[in-house]
Amino acid sequence: MKAIDPGMAKGKAKELLDAVVNKYGGAPNSFKTMAHSPAGLQGFLDLSGTLEGGVLPFETRYQIAIAVSEINGCPYCLSAFTAIGKGSGMKDETLAACRRAGSTDPKIDAMLKFAAAIVRKRGAVTSEDFQKVKSAGASDEEIQEIVANVALFTFANYINLVIGTEVDFPLVTPLEQAA
Repeated sequence: MKAIDPGMAKGKAKELLDAVVNKYGGAPNSFKTMAHSPAGLQGFLDLSGTLEGGVLPFETRYQIAIAVSEINGCPYCLSAFTAIGKGSGMKDETLAACRRAGSTDPKIDAMLKFAAAIVRKRGAVTSEDFQKVKSAGASDEEIQEIVANVALFTFANYINLVIGTEVDFPLVTPLEQAA
């Protein structure tokens, strides 16, 4: 599916892409291809914007995004979220660790492993998975936001995989695909 040029977009797609350009200074290919379904793009942007105001900090959300994108094998999202993480000052070691759902911070490590369990078990996590993240200090609110972020980033992964979005960030290949 071809990306929609924001300058050529019409109606709701134009409105949404203009908002993306105003917020981020440009429109990544992901948003330009999602704009074929203004309702889908609106839903993604709304949930993303809502979660930006949640209890999980930016870095934790993007560590979850990278872990989820790695498991789902999405080169577009892995590339985009890695570039965004680097741009915000995340260290290479941090980015590499979260690709394996790990962190040197015990609470973040437990959160990433919980997010990975959600993806791998399609939401049917065990009571042990739940207890591990609780024992690491995650609140009920944080746990629910982990689930919401997994859903958001899985949506992004699936959309970009289905429509074959052209990567417009430095390419990061999922580990299983690189092997």
